[in-house]
Amino acid sequence: MNTVRVLLLMLSVCGLSLVAQTPPTPTTNADQQVHADLNQLMRGVFYPAANVVFFSQVDDPEEAKKASVRDPSMSTDPLNAAFGGWVSVENAALALAESANLLTIPGRNCSNGTPVPVKDPAWAAFVQQLRNGSMKAYQAAKTKDMGKMMEASDAVNGSCEGCHRKWRTRSAANRCK
Repeated sequence: MNTVRVLLLMLSVCGLSLVAQTPPTPTTNADQQVHADLNQLMRGVFYPAANVVFFSQVDDPEEAKKASVRDPSMSTDPLNAAFGGWVSVENAALALAESANLLTIPGRNCSNGTPVPVKDPAWAAFVQQLRNGSMKAYQAAKTKDMGKMMEASDAVNGSCEGCHRKWRTRSAANRCK
């Protein structure tokens, strides 16, 4: 009994506790919340990030970074912001890859109220294609090679195009069905 007390006292003096030694519980989808419909998510996250990636196919991001901006920390254009140029392309590609996870959270609806088809195998395939294309874009951006960005952008665009062809190109009332 005294041994247990001594051990607990030692742990508390050292700033340790038995709770701190317990591994964290992994996050589950139940911990995630949906705040935007799919259209809002596309307009707020995917389109802006994809546009930065697509920009680098034909224009040098370093030239955009040099654009006249009085205070880069306040720029709304990622290409000429504080982390502009090729870094903004790398970050946009990583944002696309990470944001692909948002497309798999149950409970999100399309703008017409129809649930996003997260359990459809084709949906999962397009989401994975987006992740893969985005990581390809990230790797290409690190090389600062616009030719490689053209190829990577095609991979990103292919995932968008395939998904839109299947679920978006219908009338707004029939999207996600």
